[in-house]
Amino acid sequence: MRVLINTPNLSIHSGGVSNHYIGLKPFWNYEIDYNVVGKRKGYPRLFALLYDYIRFIIICAIRKYDLIVLNPSLGRTAIKRDSLFLKIAKCFNMKVLIFFHGWDVDMVSKINLNPNKFKQKFITADAFLVLSKDFKFDLIKWGISKPVFLTSTKVNDSLIKHFDIKSKKHSQTILFLSRIEIYKGIYTVLEAFKIINSKYPNAKLIIAGDGTEFSKAMEFVKLNKIKNVDFLGNVTGDDLIQAFTSADVYVLPSHSEGMPTTVLEAMAFGLPIVSRPVGGLKDFFQENIMGYLIEGLEPKDYAVKLESLLNDKETCKLIGEYNHEYAKSKFMASNVALDMEAIFKKVQ
Repeated sequence: MRVLINTPNLSIHSGGVSNHYIGLKPFWNYEIDYNVVGKRKGYPRLFALLYDYIRFIIICAIRKYDLIVLNPSLGRTAIKRDSLFLKIAKCFNMKVLIFFHGWDVDMVSKINLNPNKFKQKFITADAFLVLSKDFKFDLIKWGISKPVFLTSTKVNDSLIKHFDIKSKKHSQTILFLSRIEIYKGIYTVLEAFKIINSKYPNAKLIIAGDGTEFSKAMEFVKLNKIKNVDFLGNVTGDDLIQAFTSADVYVLPSHSEGMPTTVLEAMAFGLPIVSRPVGGLKDFFQENIMGYLIEGLEPKDYAVKLESLLNDKETCKLIGEYNHEYAKSKFMASNVALDMEAIFKKVQ
């Protein structure tokens, strides 16, 4: 089976879609080609878009694929762009699968006002992929009658290749690893740790990642005299592994998500999770068994759950071991690639 997947430039993007397909690449069994679309260094966006459309037309004209996979987010620009890729593919009688990764709640509200407009843009698609049952229900509500499949983001197999769950030590360390943004809940985490810090002077918070709030978050820690907070900046490779292995609990009070890869990675490294019931998390998350999902964003609520884990080494260990085994069986890239290829086969 031959499949063409439109992806962002894998060499300059480190975000969700790029990361997803980089991780899956070694495990494809089908003949799968990546077609780069979108932003490129040194080229104006409009020029790059025109080039992408022309190149896509040529590819469709000279190469016969059994399936084309488009990967928009649920945003105005991505919807417009990929609906045209869909039209082009259909001119060449290609089967097309639309994989919506991001799911913008503001965009959902706008589509709810005129769902038929959205439906008409994607009415010729043969199937859809989403990361959450809620996203699937939205598509059906908007009039999508074609099959809608569920999938997951992934954990790179190589990431935990040398990880031994039995080697973990309890050190009262909390990890926040994500973009440093308001919508990722960075200040909820810092306020929660401020409460914890006043009671447990040996507790530690690791902030890993970069973003527009990086400097402001550091200033917040300084002004509030919060001790034992380490800002690592963006981490990759061995530094990423070290961040996960040195932590006891992972926290992510994100306002919205598709399927946050960092949560799945944290589970693979044997960390209990304290997060929110957003995106695909609530489809599989087992409360008290995998950690805790908190509906709101009140720092004190997160402080209570984080404290309970930091104070209970045995519970932390049991949850971590369960999460590690669950992630290995469900979220490794090698497994996700096989699951996606099974979906490709159904759409063909």
